[in-house]
Amino acid sequence: MAQSFKFELVSPERLLVSEEIESVVIPATEGEMTVMANHSPVMTTIKPGVVTITSAGGQERYVVFGGFADILPSGCTLLAESAVAVKDLDREDIAQRVQNAREDVADASDDATRSRAEEYLAQLTTLQGAL
Repeated sequence: MAQSFKFELVSPERLLVSEEIESVVIPATEGEMTVMANHSPVMTTIKPGVVTITSAGGQERYVVFGGFADILPSGCTLLAESAVAVKDLDREDIAQRVQNAREDVADASDDATRSRAEEYLAQLTTLQGAL
């Protein structure tokens, strides 16, 4: 059995998870990361994607839309811009976010803004396809 550590998933609306877990896979901006007990200290930004939490009771999955994670040997806190359990996911919400991102790309006033909007649109489209 894997060693457990404290994990918290927080969105502006509420605390979604606060429990001892065995591992968590987070969609870091530079690629997926698996965090386990005694992980080296790291802080990373989060892109839209799925967080998979593994505990003694099984697995839970949450969709997150950006944020950052603070990882310490004793635990991990993920502060999400927005988060929802996959089982409670409203696919129309993701479709609306994709549509809004497309409009942001079309309305971009400069190359830097357009580039950020295109990256966010690509992440959302990938997420939509994965679910």
